[in-house]
Amino acid sequence: MYTNPYHKKSISNLNFLVTGGAGFIGSHLVEYLLKFGVSKVRVLDNIATGQQSNINLFASHHNYEWIDGDIRKPADCEAACKGIDIVLHQAALGSVPRSIKDPQTTNAVNIDGFLNMLVAARNNKVQRFVFASSSSVYGDHPALPKVEQNIGKQLSPYAVSKYTNELYANVFVQVYGMEIIGLRYFNIFGPRQSPKGAYAAVIPLFINNLLHQKSPTIHGDGLQTRDFTFVENAVQANICAALTENQSALNQVYNVAVGENFSLLNLVEKLNKIVGTKISASHVESRSGDIRNSLADINKANQLLGYNPLIRFDEGLAITVNSFKAI
Repeated sequence: MYTNPYHKKSISNLNFLVTGGAGFIGSHLVEYLLKFGVSKVRVLDNIATGQQSNINLFASHHNYEWIDGDIRKPADCEAACKGIDIVLHQAALGSVPRSIKDPQTTNAVNIDGFLNMLVAARNNKVQRFVFASSSSVYGDHPALPKVEQNIGKQLSPYAVSKYTNELYANVFVQVYGMEIIGLRYFNIFGPRQSPKGAYAAVIPLFINNLLHQKSPTIHGDGLQTRDFTFVENAVQANICAALTENQSALNQVYNVAVGENFSLLNLVEKLNKIVGTKISASHVESRSGDIRNSLADINKANQLLGYNPLIRFDEGLAITVNSFKAI
């Protein structure tokens, strides 16, 4: 992956911190930065949801540095931000169902941890702070496609935590003069996304099911739609945000998606075709907190950041299935 860079200026003089760098999206960011010659990539992670195998990919690289730490601990955040130019903050506790089951831990990681990172970045005079938000902040707003300025009431503790991040970011821009950009991820998928655990995302879970001749389980009728976004597109958005010289692009929040949506039934159909199976999905009751339909307007990111997603859904699915077969 990453045969061509998504940036034009050299990054050889920059030190990056990737929080959650042992995770799915974080590890792809680390891979990109090391491949294209960054001065240093430091990772802060406690492997709560990340994977040791992701860390092992980079352990021997001379520009890679690892900190075993927790964003809930201010001292760990301070140590991680020392000497850093740009923070890519990916560390979080994902999953709407998990947040409904345990809202306190979601709050502690996603809100307290986020605030700890903002304070540490401010104290260490970090040049720019780019963070992962979520399409879940749109909540019950019915309009499609989703446009950044139009959000409804959040439907889960997870969604509240991500919207709170956006509010804190805006305050730190206004009060402390920081450069901060938020990225609202829409259902990111790709290689290294774990199919294991009670809160696994739908695409790795379904791929794993089909590869093991099991029926994928859909919550609800399967007609709910998502703007599934291949991970390389999310990497592009982060790099564009981290390195943009467009002053109008700063201190904004952006949709990170493709601008196309597909139903879960359509997803199962496509995966069956790629895997070579003919296994129907089974259905259980819908889950509380889930958004019915999701589709992003990506014009703002395109115009201000130069974001242009290159990997479409079908291509991304094929790459992801092949990566699972190789494990």
